[in-house]
Amino acid sequence: MHKVVALYKKPDDPAAFDAHYREVHTPLAMKMPGLRKLEVAKCTGTIPPGGDPPYYQIAEMWFDSAEAAKAAFASPEGRAAGKDVMSFAGKIITLVNAEIQS
Repeated sequence: MHKVVALYKKPDDPAAFDAHYREVHTPLAMKMPGLRKLEVAKCTGTIPPGGDPPYYQIAEMWFDSAEAAKAAFASPEGRAAGKDVMSFAGKIITLVNAEIQS
């Protein structure tokens, strides 16, 4: 298994970010071919406790393989999701490929 992890720093307007992510971006991302699972989580703190987390939100997109992820992002649906995320989160997103080890 392979996943693409999107790490989002805190947006200037969290309420607007959350609404767009939920109402526009997630439905676009869910259309990507080969996407097995999408998990979105809000970051709530650090370990040990006490600090602000370096990220506001994390999204994990699961695929059967790195090749499947690459094909999904290259598809028309993946390009639409990519164009959308760059329009509202381009300055705060980092994408990371990760191969599942266990």
